[in-house]
Amino acid sequence: MEFVSLPVTALKNVVNNHFSSKEPWQIVTITTSTVLLSVWIYEFIFQDESVIERAKRTFFKYIRLIPSIRKEIDLKMAEVKDALEKDVREREHLVKYITQLPTAGLSRNDILRTVDNNLNLGGFNWKNGKVSGTVYYSNPELLELVRDVYAKTSYTNPLHPDVFPGLCKIEAEVVKMGVDIFYGDAETCGTMTTGGTESILMACKAYRDYALEEKGIKKPEMVIPTTAHSAFHKASLYFKIRIRYVPIDPHTTQVNIKAMKRAINSNTIMLVGSAPNFPYGTMDDISAISELGLRYNIPVHVDSCLGGFLTAFMAEAGYPVPICDFRLPGVTSISADTHKYGFTPKGSSIILYSNRKFRHHQYTVTTEWPGGVYGSPTVNGSRAGGTIAVCWATMLNFGKQGYIRATREIIHTTKYIEKGLRDIKSLYIFGQPATSVIAIGSCVFDIYRLSASLIKLGWNLNILQFPSGIHICITHVHTQPGVADQFLNDVRDAVGEILEEPQAPVEGKMAIYGVAQSVPDRSIVVGFTRCFLDSMYYTPTKEDTNKK
Repeated sequence: MEFVSLPVTALKNVVNNHFSSKEPWQIVTITTSTVLLSVWIYEFIFQDESVIERAKRTFFKYIRLIPSIRKEIDLKMAEVKDALEKDVREREHLVKYITQLPTAGLSRNDILRTVDNNLNLGGFNWKNGKVSGTVYYSNPELLELVRDVYAKTSYTNPLHPDVFPGLCKIEAEVVKMGVDIFYGDAETCGTMTTGGTESILMACKAYRDYALEEKGIKKPEMVIPTTAHSAFHKASLYFKIRIRYVPIDPHTTQVNIKAMKRAINSNTIMLVGSAPNFPYGTMDDISAISELGLRYNIPVHVDSCLGGFLTAFMAEAGYPVPICDFRLPGVTSISADTHKYGFTPKGSSIILYSNRKFRHHQYTVTTEWPGGVYGSPTVNGSRAGGTIAVCWATMLNFGKQGYIRATREIIHTTKYIEKGLRDIKSLYIFGQPATSVIAIGSCVFDIYRLSASLIKLGWNLNILQFPSGIHICITHVHTQPGVADQFLNDVRDAVGEILEEPQAPVEGKMAIYGVAQSVPDRSIVVGFTRCFLDSMYYTPTKEDTNKK
């Protein structure tokens, strides 16, 4: 790297300017001190985080040590924890917790009745299309097919290919169907995973190991848009890959290609583009990113986890989109979730590579284990064969024409809702939605007030930050008659009420999101989030029982 020469140059200048009149022992002492100081300065400046970020983190770290501030933070954390657990208790007060194994096993009817009780705890009616994303298809006939296939394959495991060779064949067929959908060739390959996050993790792991073996890169970096999925951040933590975030154009919400080019250096192991991104549903210029990858000989990953099973069929459905697949020569991998617009049950995704040399570096192989040579294609060793089989069955059940038809209905509904929202003057749409996500903001009122109003009407939308926004992800459930019009009518009514007092602050739970954006010490937000995750594992204690 070009930075390595900086401390050496500085040392030469010090020697020439200040050491000429010193005794030898003085020169040795001063030089040693200068070397140590230079190394310390170099390492401080050129770490994974920027100087500004590390300075902020260090500042807040010491501020939190002040007793009065520490006490205030602890009180707030306790309040958040209590509020979250209270929500859980209020939502689940009608059901009984099972915290110990029953002495005698429960009957089939008792178990099924308990399952129904648990599934009815949520307050949102996703079957009527009032939830953003989450459930992408609902059909009794498909559900029956999935149930029957899963019953036959629920105890299978592709970790044992000699025992379940037919299941391995099924997985290979899912991958090859994906290769065909995204215009791969004879060299294109891949694996199934348990979801989009694992698909992204696998791509990052593969490119890290490929770069080390083929290019000798020991300090890997990936260049990604700020809108790229948070799974890339998870991969950076798991695999020690530095992230260089690239800003987006504030109007198009697409990644800034010139800034991406400037972020590339000799340690770059991969470039990333989203087709589309999760926050705004806009598509990065994948063609331009592909050209950068070719120019600098860097792999390009296209994250199509959210909308890949839409973009693949949109042209034939009458809604062409820019090419974002293996037809672009610089694209070396694509992640796409079958359990989203592939309409398969939750727990399946595919990661595809343009060449086996990349997939080989995704694998984990242990050769010296007393239990034998062990090879695993993905994060998991044992994998749920039933999930693989129902993914395969769903894809075969839909067929190409089924996916084209569903895509046409979803995109038509999306554009209908987008047009209706654009007609509401106090709202604006982030960028140009590429597939099924419509992100909404407002310059007139706090957009979180709209989210709060829609929650009261039974709608559940996704919250965005930096800047504040909300989005709705249109699924096939939203294509049911009347759902789109009901949503638009509810938005218009809610906005009308808000505009009666546009400057009023947001209240209730939605206020937390606004506060979270304004907290400069992000570790506090981390603490709040940990409390939320803890609440997902809440079970009542004796104290909670006494409170009742």
